[in-house]
Amino acid sequence: MPLPTDTVPPSDFTPAQTEAARLMTVCNSCRYCEGLCAVFPAMELHRDFSAGTLDHLASLCHSCGACYHDCQFAPPHEFSINVPQALARLRTESYARHAWPAAAGSLIARGGLTLGLGTVAAIAALFIGLIIWNAPGALLTAGASPKGFYALMPHGAMVVLFGLAFFWALLATAMGARNFWRAAGTPTGLPDHLHAAHDAARLTYLDGGDVGCYNADDQPTDRRRLWHHLTFYGFLLCFAATSVATLYHYLLGREAPYPWWDLPGLLGIAGGIGLVVGTAGLWQAKSDRLEDLKDPESAGLDRAFIAVLFLLGLTGLLLRFLGETPVMGPMLALHLGTVLAFFLLLPYSKMVHGLYRYLALARYARDKH
Repeated sequence: MPLPTDTVPPSDFTPAQTEAARLMTVCNSCRYCEGLCAVFPAMELHRDFSAGTLDHLASLCHSCGACYHDCQFAPPHEFSINVPQALARLRTESYARHAWPAAAGSLIARGGLTLGLGTVAAIAALFIGLIIWNAPGALLTAGASPKGFYALMPHGAMVVLFGLAFFWALLATAMGARNFWRAAGTPTGLPDHLHAAHDAARLTYLDGGDVGCYNADDQPTDRRRLWHHLTFYGFLLCFAATSVATLYHYLLGREAPYPWWDLPGLLGIAGGIGLVVGTAGLWQAKSDRLEDLKDPESAGLDRAFIAVLFLLGLTGLLLRFLGETPVMGPMLALHLGTVLAFFLLLPYSKMVHGLYRYLALARYARDKH
């Protein structure tokens, strides 16, 4: 359907950008939803929508579905306004467009559950093969060793391998964020970033205008916010556990393994539980979503992101509680495979949406003042 105004999108716009520009033009004329979230007040600052501005608006959208539920022009109206679905599609496209290096953007286009789980399985199998090659028989007996994990993989080798993967993930993610910011950004100051950090930490706009997110039963709930919080803060607790263990090793000379009641153990257990419960909730929330709000082109990327984080938490917990049994070796290989796959896929996964959303919130804080 053509734009219902004289606005004509640039000829180099993709179909997703053209559709998003059409919807924003209609919504800018209506403005009924301006109190629901940050997307519509940010939209009202523009009359024309560049590619960067559309990426900015797409990253502000939390897909709560409230605007679709309230819209008088939603299908089957001839305007067929479906903002959550259109902006979800554009977000996925923007992840590929801003990825670094650019050629790696194809990983996002092909990204899905098969790629995510396949990468985990391949790396885990590689670890198992290396363990068997270097120490035949140790795979099923290392659980009884006082060295714990290091009976199968030396500490130095683990630090080098995962350190390189971690810094690659940081570099590629930061470069992708730089590309996004150059396209969609505007100068910001410390107050803008403090506002953005507050809104991101609380998921301020994942509330459907204070009633919750809409699901297939057409009833708003706030469970998606809970699942996101458990996943996000569970991940942070797991990262804190690793950070504390690193300080123990290098500053205090206390080497792993650590008992469950020590700080790295408590942080890791709490974080693992948060990851497992949060991602399981997110998986179910994806299934419960109203069909009209789902974007089939984004589904695989979303599911892969959730599945890898779920495995990250689950294998970490199993390793903690089964670390002195014969299954420790295979479980270590699976956990390390999940961690390494997570780092390698991080810049080309749904995980980048958190950083892009933070930057969009910082620009919104700057623009509204």
